[in-house]
Amino acid sequence: MSAPGHVLVVGASVGGLTTAESLRRRGFTGRLTLLDAEPRQPYDRPPLSKQVLAGVWPPERVPLRQPETLSALDAEFLLGDPAAGLDVAERTVHTVGGRVLTADVVVVATGLRPRTLPGQAGLAGVHVLRTLDDAMALRADLLRCARLVVVGDGVLGAEIAASARGMGVEVTMVGPQPAPLTSRFGPLVAGVLAELHTERGVDLRPGAAVTGLTERHGRVTGVCLEGGEVLPADVVVVALGGEPVTDWLAHSGLDVDDGLICDSRCRAAEGIYAVGDVARWHHEALGVAVRWENRTNAVEQAVAVAGDILGDDQPYTPVSYFWTDQFDARIHVHGETSPTAEVSIVEGDVAERRFVAAHRRDGGVIGVVGWNMPKQARLRRRELVGASVLVGGKS
Repeated sequence: MSAPGHVLVVGASVGGLTTAESLRRRGFTGRLTLLDAEPRQPYDRPPLSKQVLAGVWPPERVPLRQPETLSALDAEFLLGDPAAGLDVAERTVHTVGGRVLTADVVVVATGLRPRTLPGQAGLAGVHVLRTLDDAMALRADLLRCARLVVVGDGVLGAEIAASARGMGVEVTMVGPQPAPLTSRFGPLVAGVLAELHTERGVDLRPGAAVTGLTERHGRVTGVCLEGGEVLPADVVVVALGGEPVTDWLAHSGLDVDDGLICDSRCRAAEGIYAVGDVARWHHEALGVAVRWENRTNAVEQAVAVAGDILGDDQPYTPVSYFWTDQFDARIHVHGETSPTAEVSIVEGDVAERRFVAAHRRDGGVIGVVGWNMPKQARLRRRELVGASVLVGGKS
């Protein structure tokens, strides 16, 4: 297989940029174009809900690469111009700004768009957090507010709650789960996380359904819960996850279902690949289609796709990994955790908030969660069982 003459990457965040860098490292000398909806040079997203929101990092610290490094990549960056359509047969991308870009290979790396609540649009004091601009706008509001309600009890919602409490803001976190991140950590570790948030002053409202927002003169004043209670709020953050940005592919003929559907090589069609949060690919080791929303996967998947573009023809079969920082807890998750798995503490002590929890299914370890024990959790990753048990461990 000969190398393509031109690779177009649609999306210049960590997955898109890593694809471009991996191609160059592998010796690709052809034309390289990165198109992105945001006007900024590529920057890192995980610090937005933590260091940037808390004011520990200035915005100038989040770029993924220095200008000279991007220049050395010898790639054309087309920023601030969202993709509007894709002609798969011609491998041509049309943009909102009127550009028509044709390449030999197109890599879709358009990421996610935050979910919102009905009535949220145009209401002052209501935020989502996906971009650097989102983080700076939220921080500005938090600096002059007393009461924050976080709608959502996943990774992002819990990180925002922790950062806001560190700023001295009164925080209530509302979510459908019994405890924050129960679906990711299981009840044991999620229970410890709930204790931590409560100790630090977060008012948790587990198992609560949000029905709407209240407002006065165009600014949010509260969050309505099922049953009639209204939680007073000066600021509200909606952290209900994201939807893959695939609407621009609606007339492409590609299979889209909660992400761009790909084979085990992360290939959606001949010459069309996907990486990062937008990609739903067939994981041969797990035997199912998966879509993972974390930075580690975006990087590893980008490296794999770059290799396949250049002829490796290898399935992408990673072990899932993500981490989160909340207050003084640094939590690492390896493998396939499940709220229904059997969980036991295999190292450390929960009371000391330093431990490793193993998730087991059918007697085998399918995942490990480390709380302030990153090295030990990483070593326990070796104990993860093979594909047959991992398939059983999917929630």
